[in-house]
Parts: sequence; structure tokens; C-alpha cells
Amino acid sequence: MSTAPHKPQLYHHGRFPVLGGVLPDAVTAYCTYGDPANPCVVFPTCYGAKLSNQSYMVGENKASSLALDPRKYFIVTFALFANGESSSPSNTPAPYNGPYFPAVSYQDNIRAQHAVLTKHLGISAVHCVIGFSMGGQQAYHWAVLFPNLVERFISICASARTSPHNKCFLEGPTAALVASKDFENGHYKTIPSQGLRAFGRVYSAWAYGQAWFRDHQYLHDGLYSDLNSFLREEWEEGFLTSWDANDMLALKDTWYTGDVSQGGDLGKCLEGIKAKGLIMPCKTDLYFPPEDSEVEVSYMQGKARLVIIDSVWGHMAGGGSNAKDTAFVQEQVQEFLEE
Repeated sequence: MSTAPHKPQLYHHGRFPVLGGVLPDAVTAYCTYGDPANPCVVFPTCYGAKLSNQSYMVGENKASSLALDPRKYFIVTFALFANGESSSPSNTPAPYNGPYFPAVSYQDNIRAQHAVLTKHLGISAVHCVIGFSMGGQQAYHWAVLFPNLVERFISICASARTSPHNKCFLEGPTAALVASKDFENGHYKTIPSQGLRAFGRVYSAWAYGQAWFRDHQYLHDGLYSDLNSFLREEWEEGFLTSWDANDMLALKDTWYTGDVSQGGDLGKCLEGIKAKGLIMPCKTDLYFPPEDSEVEVSYMQGKARLVIIDSVWGHMAGGGSNAKDTAFVQEQVQEFLEE
């Protein structure tokens, strides 16, 4: 069985410099599971995730097929800046509220998470950093930024650098949101529902492989009557009920600018990683394709292994979206953690 999500805790950093300026009172939200005496596993959120969403990977025993066992590991889940739980446009007071929230990089997030681990929780070694999508990009950044702290990392459906094609994909839903008449340049007083609905619909086509749509898997075994009801309930409703538009854009900007080399030589940067890596792209992922992962693994010169998720679920295959792919990912993660 999975472990019930814990109540998020808040760590106040005080004045904290970030890519686009400063946060006068930066806050990192996090949850912990297990005994701090056990090996530490860091599990940061992805795009569209709250801390409660991380529970799909956290289980009480190996028989549950959930890879992160709180009886064996001390698991720390972190909320990205701009996810609505850590410092975000929606919860930061003036003068950095809403559209005035400064740009935040992955490096900023990792520095903040590192402070929570070392200064507050007293962690001196990280057994593994694991993440899906933006979480997987953070795993790469952890391995680069703190090579003497991180022993291993797992990047699922992600990359070390956001590719030009990935950026082009992100431009689509972004343009749909900001062009909506109710977005009001980020100064909206009510939920910009038209923009959020448009954002979800543009994003949806990229989340799964083409064969997934061809096989009508969007019907979810009869849960939805047609494609439109799937889009309404799975994509529009999720953003309408759980997300602030400015948060979504700020979080997207972190993803967009993701680059472990910070504009430098990606090959040399990845070659310098000391941690052992497990890189798990999905065969049909449209914006973190396996070909990009193959190149990145080659740069790490035998320190990382590539395991491709053979699925039509595209990007969603790595994030707990269906039982078959989730079981495969959990099995690979468990094996890697126990090596």
C-alpha cells in the first residue's frame, strides 16, 4: 500500500537571490517520510504536481511495488518554486506577487533544497535523487551541483538540458494562455478560465504518444464517452481547479531555461558527474525523446545506464499514469537503489 501524503512543512530561507532578482522571504515546502538515520532519497516535484502527488512512488514495503519504502529510506519530497506550495506568484506578497514574481532557475531550486537538507534536516549524504519530468531535470542538476553529496540519481522522462524542440512545444500552451482575453497580462482578478482551458487543450496532445490516441486510450475503458469529455475532465478541470495561471507560467520558465551546463559544454558537464545514474525515457515521449537521453548517457561514459520504457503512453508513462508502466518503472528503480 502507498503511504498517505504528509502535511507539507515550510522552510523559510529569508532573503534568497534567484535568477531574476530576489525573494525577500523565500519558502521551500517539503514532506518527509521515514527515519532520518536511514539513507536519504530526494524526490522533487514535476510540472503540474503538488507534494501530495509524490505519494505514488512512496510505499511501505517492496511487495507493494512502490519503490521508495519509508522503512528503508528517509524520503524527502520537495515542491518546486512556483508550484503553489513553495514561494510562488500566487502566494508571494507585493512587490513580487503575480506577474512580478522573479524568474527562478533549477539551480535556485536545488540550492534551496540543499539548504533544507543540510541546514535543517542534518543530511550529510544523499543516497539518491529521483524525479519525473521536471523532477528528473532536477535530479540531473543535483548530480552536477553537489557531486560529493549525491551518490546516485534517477531521471525519468527528462533531460539534462531543455532542447530547442522542447522549448518550441512549451511556446504553444503558453501562447494560448497569455493570448486569452481573461488573462489580462497576468493581472487577472478572477480565474482566467478561458486561458486555462486553452492551455490544457494545447498541452494535451503532447503528453501521450500518437498510438495512444489512435487506440482510443483517452476513453479510459469507458470512463469518458468521447475525446472532448476526456479533454474537459482530464485537462481543463485539472488546471481550472488546482492551478494559478501565473504559477504555471513561472514554473514553465524554470523548465524552459533548464540546462545543467548553464550555457556551457553539455558533454563536459555530464562527463564530470560522479554519481551513478539511471536514465529512463519513454519510447514515445514527444518532448523528452529517448534519442536525447541516448546522447546524454553517452557523455557520462559508463556511469549511467539507459532503460527505455516501451509504452504508447508517451511522456505520461513515467509519472504513474497506468499500472503496467508504473510497475516497470518501480521495478527498475528498486533494483537500482539496491545495487
